[in-house]
Amino acid sequence: MKKIVTVLVVVIGLALVGNSTKAQAKIGAISLAELIPNMPEYKKADTAMNEFNNALQQQYQDMVSEYQEQTAMLGSKDTAKYTSAQLELKRKAASDLLVKLQGWQQTAQQMQQQKNEELMAPIKKKALDAINAVAKENGYSWVISKDEKLLVSPSGEDILPLVKKKLGLK
Repeated sequence: MKKIVTVLVVVIGLALVGNSTKAQAKIGAISLAELIPNMPEYKKADTAMNEFNNALQQQYQDMVSEYQEQTAMLGSKDTAKYTSAQLELKRKAASDLLVKLQGWQQTAQQMQQQKNEELMAPIKKKALDAINAVAKENGYSWVISKDEKLLVSPSGEDILPLVKKKLGLK
């Protein structure tokens, strides 16, 4: 009988401790989409990304001009001064350039994605480090992203103002 009472007391004690632990879990929520654009590093990265995109566009325009020059030369009367072997090489060069132009959009997108990841990685790391520090300082057990659409989730306190304060942002 004493064993049953002891087991019952232990089970009730564990249940009460479990409930109090759940009540202590503090949940925060933050939107990285709101935080990151307010960081000064983001503005620098955005400027660098725009410059990179402009350089890619200029490179594309240069290739288009070169292709137009090559095809114009091949269609002109000046081809008489070239041997058939030289003309064949010039046609091959124009054909190769056309293939490069046709694949340029995909190549440029890959280059843009890689550059964007390179520029954003340190910014995201700084934001996540600040979120972790704020969560630890303020006793948050969980921090969920407001950017993700969860079907069911517990309500959480918005910690964006705390993280902005931690990063020195307005």
